[in-house]
Amino acid sequence: MEQVKEIEGELIENIIEYLNKAHWRRLETIVVELLTTMGYGDGEVTGKTNDGGFDGIIKEDRLGLDNIYVQAKRWGKPVGSPDVQGFAGALIGKGARKGIFITTSSFTKSARDFADKLESMKIILIDGTQLAKLMIENNIGVSSKKKLIIKEVDFSYFEGE
Repeated sequence: MEQVKEIEGELIENIIEYLNKAHWRRLETIVVELLTTMGYGDGEVTGKTNDGGFDGIIKEDRLGLDNIYVQAKRWGKPVGSPDVQGFAGALIGKGARKGIFITTSSFTKSARDFADKLESMKIILIDGTQLAKLMIENNIGVSSKKKLIIKEVDFSYFEGE
């Protein structure tokens, strides 16, 4: 099992590396595709310069009565609370109650604390490691190389006369 964890860890590192090398528009597309695949609704990449700071919108229902706004950042340094506060402000400007802030790096403790304390809206923070794990779970950007079945002795088979 230790080898499996090692392989998974290497895969996560590789995905994060490729996400950091990907064009910023591609990162936005990947994030929206992931959230759509996870079943959150129909997604679209905003792709506009006047998008209010959002990189994508997920319409939770077909009519778009409830939207989730997405921001994706490819950064080398941890995302701090001022950035999450800015995202919250952009959500308020839209009258939105739900947002997902995704980064290929990590979030500072103060950024996580800020997001956790919000009452009028919900902001989910997804760091690079969690993003890579979600991509693996949902088969986004990965393919099966080889399936491995680990067998053990069926002790009951050898019992009896």
